[in-house]
Amino acid sequence: MKKSIGPKKIKIAVFISGKGSNLKNLIKFSKFKKYPFSIKLIISSSNNAIGLKYSKKYKITKKIINYDKKIKTDKIILQILNQKKIKLICLAGFMKILSNNFIKRFKGKIVNIHPSLLPKYKGLNTHARAIKNKDKFAGCTVHYVTSKLDSGKIILQERVKISKKDTPFSLAKKILKKEHLIYPAAIKKILN
Repeated sequence: MKKSIGPKKIKIAVFISGKGSNLKNLIKFSKFKKYPFSIKLIISSSNNAIGLKYSKKYKITKKIINYDKKIKTDKIILQILNQKKIKLICLAGFMKILSNNFIKRFKGKIVNIHPSLLPKYKGLNTHARAIKNKDKFAGCTVHYVTSKLDSGKIILQERVKISKKDTPFSLAKKILKKEHLIYPAAIKKILN
């Protein structure tokens, strides 16, 4: 009798612009049997993104996309996503805004990790804003991407306590540890 290999993994693409620490973490989790996804594509808005090194290390297809011409860009990305049979897009430190048309085409199939407790502090400089406002807690949120910036339905959130000594840098480090826990958990939650 043949042994079953377990459930088939859903093919996902990760979009990055920088270091790719969430990408590296998702790759690690994708290797575990109980996580129902496999990373088949890395898309970057910059050829200088440090995270691109993981495409070579883990033999994942990478594409560097120029975001100057949105309509042309959308067509190119959609073509690649279809070729690779991608079912879910995970934004991980992706510093470009996707077009409304693109979001509509992948409605309910694009998720993002944001370094604040949404709906608080949409956009950039979230840690500095939380400290400046003397918040007791900061954190991170995994949410669906909609045409409104950082406004989609929340999938998972995790809080961290802000200490009096915290700087935006130290707070970012604490939150990144939580991001590495909740992003794979959120993907698992929506795919199961």
